Amino acid sequence: MNKGQELKLIRKAAGGDRDSAEQLVRAHQGSLYGYILRISGQPHTSEDVVQEAFVRVLTNLDRFDPRFRFSTWLFTIGRRVYFNMCEKKRPCSDSERVDGWRDNREAATCRVDRDDTKAVCRDMLQAELMRLPSDQREVVVLFHQHEWPISLISEHTGMPVGTVKSHLHRARLRLREWILHRVETPGVETLKFQEAWR
Repeated sequence: MNKGQELKLIRKAAGGDRDSAEQLVRAHQGSLYGYILRISGQPHTSEDVVQEAFVRVLTNLDRFDPRFRFSTWLFTIGRRVYFNMCEKKRPCSDSERVDGWRDNREAATCRVDRDDTKAVCRDMLQAELMRLPSDQREVVVLFHQHEWPISLISEHTGMPVGTVKSHLHRARLRLREWILHRVETPGVETLKFQEAWR
């Protein structure tokens, strides 16, 4: 959907049109869920965040500024909902998320049948993402999975552009080191982040 079509849907949904609101949700719920899942590592929490974020978005559509991307506004709301939930649920430590995400998975190495490479690498990547500090994890997810430019990530997170670049660089180095250490199948390490996330 192009920006003009999206703005038309937003106007209609803000006016109470349920079909337009439903189309907006369908168009963006997958990407919002993916974003929250990657930064939280918790499917159940991600579902709760997405649901709450859309409730807030749909009740405040009249506040949306059409000069900006709708997805940026939605992700900002989703991010706030997630961090608010984490604050209320203490403890919400990264180590607990890593342990939860690794349950029922081999933690030591990754021996992969060629047909299963993509799915196993996706799981392995998520487990390794959860080892990153939350700031680095979020920058990597926004840049690689959602293909946001550095400037937009900076605006979204409130970090200076240089800090975003630094987080991205450090996170890539760590992920590469951790993943290459665990992978035993030749050629798997050449998969790009985008391929593993789709």
